[in-house]
Amino acid sequence: MKKFNIRKVLDGLTAVSSPSPSPHTGAKENDFIIPETLQSEHFQLCKTVRHGFPYQPSSMAFDPVQKILAIGTQSGALRLFGRPGVECYCQHESGAAVIQLQFLINEGALVSALADDSVHLWNLRQKRPAVLHSLKFNRERITFCHLPFQSKWLYIGTERGNIHIVNVESFTLSGYTIMWNKAIELSSKAHPGPVVHISDNPMDEGKLIIGFESGIVVLWDLKSKKADYRYTYDEAIHSVAWHHEGKQFICSHSDGTLTIWNIKSPAKPAQTITPHGKQPKDGKKPEPCKPILKVEYKTTRAGDPYMILSGGLSYDTVGRRPCLTVMHGKSTAVLEMDYPIVDFLTLCETPYPNDFQEPYAVVVLLEKDLVVIDLAQNGYPIFENPYPLTIHESPVTCCEYVADCPVDLIPALYSVGSRQKRQGYSKKEWPVSGGNWGQGTQSYPEIIITGHADGSVKFWDASAIMLQVLYKLKTAKVFEKSRSKEEKPSTEIVDEDPFAIQLMSWCPDSRMLCVAGVSAHVIIYRFSKQEITTEVVQLLEIRLQYELNDLESPEGGGYQTPAPPTPSTSPSPQTSGPQTHHSTSSNSSDGIRDNVPCLKVRNSPLKQSPGYQVELVVQLVWVSGEPPQQISSLAINSSYGLVVFGNTNGLAVVDYLQKTVLLNLGTVELYGSNDPYQRQPRSPRKSRQPSGGLCDINEGSATSEDRCKSPTSAKMSRKLSLPTELKPDLVLLSVCPPRAAVPLDNRDNSFSRSRSSSVTSIDKEAREAITSFYFCETYTRKTDNTLTPALWVGTSLGTVLSISLNMPPAGEQRLLQPVIVSPSGTLIRLKGSIIRMAFLDATGSLLPPASELWYEPNAPANGEERERVRKRRPVSVSPSTSQELNEHQYAVVCSEKQAKVITLPSQNCIFKHNITETSFVLRADVVQAGTGICLACFCANGHIMTLSLPGLRPLLDVNYLPLTDMRIARTFCFTNLGQAMYLTSPTEIQRITYSQDVCENLQEMLGELFTPVETPEAPNRGFFKGLFGGGAQSLDREELFGESGAGKASRSLAQHIPGPGGIEGMKGAASGIVGDLARARIALDERGQKLSEVEERTAAMMASADSFSKHAHEMMLKCKDKKWYQF
Repeated sequence: MKKFNIRKVLDGLTAVSSPSPSPHTGAKENDFIIPETLQSEHFQLCKTVRHGFPYQPSSMAFDPVQKILAIGTQSGALRLFGRPGVECYCQHESGAAVIQLQFLINEGALVSALADDSVHLWNLRQKRPAVLHSLKFNRERITFCHLPFQSKWLYIGTERGNIHIVNVESFTLSGYTIMWNKAIELSSKAHPGPVVHISDNPMDEGKLIIGFESGIVVLWDLKSKKADYRYTYDEAIHSVAWHHEGKQFICSHSDGTLTIWNIKSPAKPAQTITPHGKQPKDGKKPEPCKPILKVEYKTTRAGDPYMILSGGLSYDTVGRRPCLTVMHGKSTAVLEMDYPIVDFLTLCETPYPNDFQEPYAVVVLLEKDLVVIDLAQNGYPIFENPYPLTIHESPVTCCEYVADCPVDLIPALYSVGSRQKRQGYSKKEWPVSGGNWGQGTQSYPEIIITGHADGSVKFWDASAIMLQVLYKLKTAKVFEKSRSKEEKPSTEIVDEDPFAIQLMSWCPDSRMLCVAGVSAHVIIYRFSKQEITTEVVQLLEIRLQYELNDLESPEGGGYQTPAPPTPSTSPSPQTSGPQTHHSTSSNSSDGIRDNVPCLKVRNSPLKQSPGYQVELVVQLVWVSGEPPQQISSLAINSSYGLVVFGNTNGLAVVDYLQKTVLLNLGTVELYGSNDPYQRQPRSPRKSRQPSGGLCDINEGSATSEDRCKSPTSAKMSRKLSLPTELKPDLVLLSVCPPRAAVPLDNRDNSFSRSRSSSVTSIDKEAREAITSFYFCETYTRKTDNTLTPALWVGTSLGTVLSISLNMPPAGEQRLLQPVIVSPSGTLIRLKGSIIRMAFLDATGSLLPPASELWYEPNAPANGEERERVRKRRPVSVSPSTSQELNEHQYAVVCSEKQAKVITLPSQNCIFKHNITETSFVLRADVVQAGTGICLACFCANGHIMTLSLPGLRPLLDVNYLPLTDMRIARTFCFTNLGQAMYLTSPTEIQRITYSQDVCENLQEMLGELFTPVETPEAPNRGFFKGLFGGGAQSLDREELFGESGAGKASRSLAQHIPGPGGIEGMKGAASGIVGDLARARIALDERGQKLSEVEERTAAMMASADSFSKHAHEMMLKCKDKKWYQF
């Protein structure tokens, strides 16, 4: 362990990319020597795993032997799914959309075709798949690919109507091409359009069917290089599918029809079906329907074949949801989907196209969901999806990430969440079951919490790089729902999603949860394993207002509605219950709203299931026609029983045990008489910041009567409209309150807004918002020698203020005596808005805020018993209280621009570090990293940094994300043990690590996608089929397409690019569980098995030939003397 003297902390240290920390000179504490264990070699940044639904999916493939599903997206991402818990994310460098995917079945490889006309071969035999080869077409656009089972020749169809052939092993083009004019010859005068389908006849590999968009289908003979038959239909073709016997194929068309053709009768279709067309009585053609985008034709041994199709609904079904149609025998089932269908695949028992297919499930890829339908059960139920694909069920608006939380938390959340499961799923196992789990040893529990636009909060188990939903809480249940749009209360301050979650504060020890919503409401929840019915939801309403105490008279005889003075501790818990809403509100004829909250709390009894149950709702109210400001900071402390929240007007401290408001102050009043800023009083006529209006609060403060209320015209209180796509953009405030007023409407998605970091002058209309809180036991004043409970408050102007808390004795007294809170002045000032605060003890260890252990709140009503339950689980007091009197603490304060460490009680700044000059910090967390603690920061310019504590030495600085958008800014979180996460798209969580240890062990923790499985046996041809040539015809493709037979392809047609995965692929294959030796051994075993099988078969054939010749001889003898008419 390396020790260093603070005076010499910078000796020999060169600043890497950010200014180095500077010890302040006059600090007596420089004599302390603090050991720091963390060094820069302990840090490394890498992505670990991506969870969630692939954003904007575009294509899909399935390996029926390995049982792996691949999904490609419009941004060139590739997601691979195996059994639950085995998933993988890769990215094509070009970022072009993936138009088609094809597995090399049971080979551990995948071919992807992209919209930029490139084809790539991925090696899946390593834990992180990589590209082995790429081929980029220069002159033609790729429209369709086909790779026959167990073939190494890939057919590629183009927009010009030509077909090229690629050798998948070497990724070189064959000289064999099928030109469109040769394929159609004189059958059509016009160009047939792009190739939309290619596949070989299941019974004859030498015959290829080619579908052209215009409606022409050609059966091409590969050996003779000419067309055998041409089939024309006057409607455009979308897809083609074979019957497994190779005598019929089916086409789907743009007018909603299916045509079935016999291959030997090209004149007209054998059958034409319009699945959703109304059949007219007079025998005319049925009316046209929407295009059938895809059809699959699957046979069964026992019964009728299945025809499965997407699209094809009649045009009069306006507003009908997208459908998948399953036609089986005489029955037609229409399965409605929640989102448009991107693609679907039928899963079959065999990988061989020339055998009965025996379909058992259909995988349907929708724009925002993945559905698997069970074909074997009546009613076609869906399988329960085991992947975490519902992150985006409602848009995510905020996140919290907790690593190394109490071990009993995940089981507790799982047990209450398991009761929320839906019923009616298929009884069968999930059919995508390939791959193996990683061998990781990381065992600490991790929880991710997501807040959503519909007011729901989801808890996820994120341990060991997996993700699984544990429990979902719906906060909107607390409020009355407006039935229709007309009924919407005029008090709402947002147009959409009034219940959206903006901030969350969670205490893992006590399981207390507090959420702040976009309608200026705060809800406090307790965790209980028992169901209860709450007769009346407890409610507090607060007037929080920004006023300066200079009595500027309102112009034009404004309506003055001073708030009724309330004693600072309300005696009844229900200061203004739901039933008294209208008595307090004064909606005058001019419509100036006053004392009304934005949402109406329900007044009927609320049944609360086991899990999180409402303890208290706090709402900010309109003041004199001005809407309340949205909440910018929030904290809960279970040991003190307090919740505190703030916005651009001030802060309020609520005692949730006694259900009272303890403190309600404007930001200005926190400073008392020594306010450093020259603030301008607000003029009522000034144009105001339109971000949801400016709100005023004041309840329970004695000065409320002396205040002058500035009336503002009702039209000024305009609503905040949230863009639907990026609803996540909810509010800038929760990230960093703007210095100058920025209208939310003209904010773009990047961080280009100007920010003044000056703390000496304050913009006339700017507000000083409360941006962060920290509950602690500390030395409030310089002269203190004992630790007392306090609340530290950080503001958007870089000030840290302290509020001392005088707590009554624990137990019964806590519920009877008031908590006394008193602001006790400014402590420190930094550049930029305060983001994070934390405390260290004299040895440099983290001092967490005091917390209480969880107890069952709904234990039997017997008072003594409940008290005993609480006493048995004492408040866990922070270790600092046991410190000797002469010991000290360090406070770590981080703002958007810099970090400072000050010693307490002397309040001297001993370390200071300027984190960024040109950008600003979006998220900062003080985290446990291995043996020590550090300050982790994420900047708006995409840099991720860590600084040592308390010395603030730069340990890591990586330019991770080139440009950050609002979603990432709002959802980025660091947590302990080197973990971090953010929402990389509206549907996906990306997890990253900044720990060297985790990076090194990652390979072990990742799952295996490829597992050695034997390919099923080919279908038996049968004796007579073999005798009379009725079985599948094979073709020596090598002879036809190889260089000797077809010559070389034109060099300018496509260029070959070797992939980076070549060498890595070798490494991955060697380091994987299935190394080369194991693979060779398996291959030898397989070969031995096959040889013995061949021997057995040969013997059987000889025996059968023997018996055949005997029978034949007997027949001959019998029939020798008979005349023909005697037979």
